Amino acid sequence: MHTCIRALRAGEDGGGDRARVRTGPGPARGEICVATGREGALTLQRVTEPTCLIVFTATKCEKCGPGYPTPLEAMKGPREEIIYLPCIYRNTGIEAPDYLATVDVDPKSPHYCQVIEAEDIHAKCDLGYVHTSHCLASGEVMVSSLGDPKGNGKGGFVLLDGETFEVKGTWERPGGAAPMGYDFWYQPRHNVMISSEWAAPNVFRDGFNPADVEAGLYGSHLHVWDWQRHEIVQTLPLQDGLIPLEVRFLHNPDAAQGFVGCALSSTIQRFYKNQGGTWSVEKVIQVPPKKVKGWMLPEMPGLITDILLSLDDRFLYFSNWLHGDLRQYDISDPQRPRLTGQLFLGGSIVKGGPVQVLEDQELKSQPEPLVVKGKRVPGGPQMIQLSLDGKRLYVTTSLYSAWDKQFYPDLIREGSVMLQIDVDTVKGGLKLNPNFLVDFGKEPLGPALAHELRYPGGDCSSDIWV
Repeated sequence: MHTCIRALRAGEDGGGDRARVRTGPGPARGEICVATGREGALTLQRVTEPTCLIVFTATKCEKCGPGYPTPLEAMKGPREEIIYLPCIYRNTGIEAPDYLATVDVDPKSPHYCQVIEAEDIHAKCDLGYVHTSHCLASGEVMVSSLGDPKGNGKGGFVLLDGETFEVKGTWERPGGAAPMGYDFWYQPRHNVMISSEWAAPNVFRDGFNPADVEAGLYGSHLHVWDWQRHEIVQTLPLQDGLIPLEVRFLHNPDAAQGFVGCALSSTIQRFYKNQGGTWSVEKVIQVPPKKVKGWMLPEMPGLITDILLSLDDRFLYFSNWLHGDLRQYDISDPQRPRLTGQLFLGGSIVKGGPVQVLEDQELKSQPEPLVVKGKRVPGGPQMIQLSLDGKRLYVTTSLYSAWDKQFYPDLIREGSVMLQIDVDTVKGGLKLNPNFLVDFGKEPLGPALAHELRYPGGDCSSDIWV
């Protein structure tokens, strides 16, 4: 099989490497927008070459363009056949450009679970360290940033032309950027956008220092934006909400609520609209820390690094990168999520490792190491993506190269992996598929750090219905 995307070169001057791929209701059918972020560079490439053996029929809709008219209609779409995910070489010792891998996830294919081979922002926007991209109804592409070109905190947004990818300028009003940035999600029917904040790139880019937490250098707020006026109208402080990362509104475009995962505090917070039109936030899930020995701190947080919602808004999923477990919650009552599935996929507290758990509010014993197809899996569950029908969950294990190197040095030596989880959508529950393993330690240029997962025509993390 031939691939038309393999080496999408990012910047050569270091910086943030949490590359993100966002697909969905965008400029043209059968295309994806690829955003790879490093300091001083953004690569966006439209993938349409005819030699690429990819079928885009899952995204066709006669009346509504390149997506589905509703989230529930999307759940009826064909099974996913390929997944795109960026792979990172920064901090691995391998001098090679980051690239976009294409993974075959069609069980009927002979290439099943294999990798298929395949500066204007500074000047015009005074932004750098780009992160999340979403397509807009206007046909433009909007990309969040974590800082300015020098690595200071600056939560602004870059606007790109949807056809040429030319940098048009910033989405927010001049001087109106948030103090810090990370993810965002908009809900046009409520004239609102919510953005989150990690930290200034200079704080996290070389690793995690607990002293930076004490100094208040990590984010702990959500920013509420007026979607039409492009300005912040509220800033919400988060109780037990250090490092709010992924923002997820309910998929129902009429919904006026959603969730954000707070990594360091290991909480899920629900944000919602009040009757008067203002917004509030409340903690609805808390993952308790574990008292440990043999780690950098006496207590280890779960470190919730990714969350997503099923398209029918019934289940919420999140990963605890340090504890090593993946969780499923029933959110039929969004104010009272109910745990329905949990699965350990590696992590820092496995038996036989350097960390001894002294006190655990949830487990009676430390989990066993994960071995799939004869390989002991390094790292813990990190980025996740759900099939449209909600029956399969895909997982990768790399967070951010400098943090990978600090917390899971085996990831640097062996590369990350991609796993598949079978999901019980009736009663709830998670089960590892023992026959699926994509080992990025076997890449031609050396072990790579595979990151975020995206489908060609949109998915649970990228599609926004207007």
